[in-house]
Amino acid sequence: MGSDFDEPALGRRVGRYPIEGLVRRARRIAGISQRSMARFAKVSAATVGRVESGSLTPSVDLLERLLGAAGLYLTVVDQDGRVILPMETWDDTLDGAERRYPAHLDTILDPGPGDWWGDVYGLLSPPETYHRARWDREMRRRRSQWEVRVAKYRSEPPPPWPGT
Repeated sequence: MGSDFDEPALGRRVGRYPIEGLVRRARRIAGISQRSMARFAKVSAATVGRVESGSLTPSVDLLERLLGAAGLYLTVVDQDGRVILPMETWDDTLDGAERRYPAHLDTILDPGPGDWWGDVYGLLSPPETYHRARWDREMRRRRSQWEVRVAKYRSEPPPPWPGT
């Protein structure tokens, strides 16, 4: 026997919502039967029934098709409820070995003066660049901009170097 402090059984969920409840709600919104939803999603009515009963966990593709029967869409939101859009993909931002830059790094296309760490050494800027750690990138960018854009930052003290 469980106590009042036991965690509730979570089951299969999308965020904090049970999948079976979402599918049933979608059918209620659209006013359609399991058979109609199944026809739209191109599955059997038994599959819809199994998802609604919780005995089948649908793939993301199937869940999307089931919810789509009611005109609903899956989306990704952050903790504040803002919709997260996918990253764009540009074929011209591949490195010299035809690989994509790491997704967790901010790529700087066509860096301007002070945007690349090599500016302070007089190195030719590459067509794109990035720094590995966000805080390190930002500190280096501020320092580089301060050193290269002398007129703009003349009255400001130099920003610290990373690690100092």
